[in-house]
Amino acid sequence: MSAQAGADAVSAASAAAAAATTTDATSAASSAVAHTGFALVVDHIDYIIMVPLVYVSILALLVGIVWRVVTIMRSAPPPYPLRLYPAARNAGLAALGDTFAMPQVRRHRPVFWVFLMLYHAAFILLILGHLDIIPQLRLLPAGSRHMLGAGAVGVAVTLPLLFFLLRRLRSPLREISVPSDYLLLLLLLFLFLFGDMMSWGNSWSPNGFVMTKQAFSKYFDGLSRLTFADPRAVLPGSHYHFAVIHVLLAESFFVLLPFSKIMHTFFSMPINLLRRR
Repeated sequence: MSAQAGADAVSAASAAAAAATTTDATSAASSAVAHTGFALVVDHIDYIIMVPLVYVSILALLVGIVWRVVTIMRSAPPPYPLRLYPAARNAGLAALGDTFAMPQVRRHRPVFWVFLMLYHAAFILLILGHLDIIPQLRLLPAGSRHMLGAGAVGVAVTLPLLFFLLRRLRSPLREISVPSDYLLLLLLLFLFLFGDMMSWGNSWSPNGFVMTKQAFSKYFDGLSRLTFADPRAVLPGSHYHFAVIHVLLAESFFVLLPFSKIMHTFFSMPINLLRRR
């Protein structure tokens, strides 16, 4: 009986081992199929968004801006004078004041002016913060894990956008707003929020975000040197799709910018100078 029991035990162990081996093989095969199926398609889409579309969107931005400038320069002048009275002693300084201080807005809509000034100042710092990620243009120490402002710039640029969006929902702006006004504000809002989550994770959590500022620096370096390397090699972790969505929203903004109301940024100074002369 003992010999028979031992044989049964050996048979059971062999069957269990065979079943485990079969299960592992099935799991490995399923993983391989999954990676070569939908997951592989997603990887290809991520790569297209993170590398080729970056160059395409920047090219579209530059071409669109040039096209808008040429179109405006070729258009007929307005049939009425734009000059402001009384005339300023120094037209250049007055135009600078009109462009950056916006005294007319401050006088008539002071609350809106405060958020407007906060947004423009934070947006400039946001651009400098992204330039800091490029190794050749580093502004902060190389070992710093913080974006410029350590997360505060993200707050300063996001709060005014919420104000601008809520402002559109009230009269009289609600009656004159069109869908593109809301879509542009929502695009910018989510663009900043996805960037904020990565910036706040690095600056406000004990261990930082999964993808560090140094990792993004390697990604920017690859883009600037046209290596066309897969960003997955330098941006590891499960939060990779946060970066993909953030980059996709930025690319959408680049493409839409020349056709949006934000283009006034490029013409404010020339128009104010024309009005002051």
